[in-house]
Amino acid sequence: MPNEAGELKKDDSITFIDVREVAEVAAGKIQGVINIPLGLLEFRMHELDKSKEYIIVCRSGARSATAVKFLESYGFNVTNLAGGMNAWTGKVI
Repeated sequence: MPNEAGELKKDDSITFIDVREVAEVAAGKIQGVINIPLGLLEFRMHELDKSKEYIIVCRSGARSATAVKFLESYGFNVTNLAGGMNAWTGKVI
């Protein structure tokens, strides 16, 4: 079930993975986010820990939904951030 961006606040227990392209992330991101563009996720998922929970974010929630389905199929504990960065109300750097 997607998390509502407006209700979620970043803290140290949450690891975000931003699947937007590098240029999009450079324009504004959640502090501490890991950037793995969607097209590279298959090749970089070895960097992730299956024992951790991840929240996947993109601009609007569509790419992150695709990433969630992909990572879930490999046994990762992932959640889509509904509304993505468009709905995020927390701090952006």
